[in-house]
Amino acid sequence: MSNPKPDWIWMNGKLVTWPEATVHVMSHALHYGSSVFEGIRSYETPKGPAIFRYTDHMKRLYASASIYDLEIQHDLATLMQAGRDVIRANKLTSAYLRPLAWRGAGGFGLGADNPTECMVAAWVWGPYLGADAIKLGIDACISTWRRVAPATLPATAKAGGNYLSSILVSREAKRLGFQEGIALTVDGYLAEGAGENIFLVYGKTIYTPPMAASILHGITRDTAVHLAQDLGYEIREQNLPREMIYLADEVFMTGTAAEITPIRSVDRKKVGSGEPGPVTRAIQQRFFGLFDGSTPDTRGWLELV
Repeated sequence: MSNPKPDWIWMNGKLVTWPEATVHVMSHALHYGSSVFEGIRSYETPKGPAIFRYTDHMKRLYASASIYDLEIQHDLATLMQAGRDVIRANKLTSAYLRPLAWRGAGGFGLGADNPTECMVAAWVWGPYLGADAIKLGIDACISTWRRVAPATLPATAKAGGNYLSSILVSREAKRLGFQEGIALTVDGYLAEGAGENIFLVYGKTIYTPPMAASILHGITRDTAVHLAQDLGYEIREQNLPREMIYLADEVFMTGTAAEITPIRSVDRKKVGSGEPGPVTRAIQQRFFGLFDGSTPDTRGWLELV
């Protein structure tokens, strides 16, 4: 089922209707992937709609733009207000928010210094990996596609062109009958899912690949680390050989779209019992509790619309 189209989109400084939100076919980003973006969720909370880790996401947008030498014409406060405006204009509470900045039309060369355009959209987007993914877990596979080598593409930037790699991983997995793919590094260590970070549970210790594994520094990843530590688990960031994922007690993925999603099998091998385990469930409970009030927001992660 397709997602409902938002009536209003903020684009280049003002709210416009869906049909008006257009770009030129000669835009640099359309040809070369020269765009940066964020994926952000707002949730209905007892205090009203709140955007989760909004400032952290938006700061990362500007960091990604800086890496790719994209000059966003609007300051942070303006874009953050734009996100609130589109949520209100579309009468949303729980929503997915997408700020995007891209190099527009002008010169045609790779290094063309074209003007940067910007938009913020918001719409309703349910569970990313399927209606039952968060409750029952998903079946994943190790992709034949590897993550980029260091000093090729900046994995810490959330950029449009970078995600061509993720598209290959995702489409291959779905073609083979899995819900998601997991990429390895060029050296054969575990890296991340097509659009998610990964965690492996071994008893009271939770392992996750390091930043040097060409992964995105995920904000939900960081959230899960803090919540797991609050629950008393040890977090270890280190290179992880592929076989560790087959032997783990539990495996889960994190991401703004995926939230906290258990993995019940990898390459048709059961993970643990083949069902979401107690550690994953406990972290899920803490995470979703932030939005119903059962987990205190002691870090100020919720920013009211």
